[in-house]
Amino acid sequence: MKRQIAFLRGINVSGKNKISMAELKDGFEKLGFQEVKTYLNSGNVIFSSDGEDVRSFTNQIETMIKNQFGLDIPVFVILKEELEDILCNAPDWWGDENKEIYDNLIFMMPPATFAEVFNQIGEPKEELEKIRDYKEVVFWSFSRKNYQKTNWWSKTASTNISKKLTIRTANTVKKIVGM
Repeated sequence: MKRQIAFLRGINVSGKNKISMAELKDGFEKLGFQEVKTYLNSGNVIFSSDGEDVRSFTNQIETMIKNQFGLDIPVFVILKEELEDILCNAPDWWGDENKEIYDNLIFMMPPATFAEVFNQIGEPKEELEKIRDYKEVVFWSFSRKNYQKTNWWSKTASTNISKKLTIRTANTVKKIVGM
């Protein structure tokens, strides 16, 4: 059995795309996944499965959400060991205890690539934010005080590429890996 993590994009945000975590957990169990846990109300699901075919799991989960909740929700599935590798390769400036900086991990949903994301969003504002790509993620840190002045803040939510991204805080990702 392999531990996997599914990140659902854009659920329970500002009253939109409401999904009960208990019902979501039930949906995962009906798909045959085991040891299903949810974390927070924002679409983080940890589960176990015999298989490793994340594309197949992604399609199954998206179909279940469409059928059970009537929503088209993009899903990013990753093996827990792959997420652990990503965290082991985080840049030194990401995920530390500096309370003035906000650290996020951007997951790029296949077939999105870093080049595509970067071409649409552009350069980070050097004095306010930092990015580094690794595999299918982008480490992104920015000033809490000046987040509205960053280049990536508004564009990760408003460009065409935004539908191919799902974002979690460093703390959320670290807690999920520890579950």
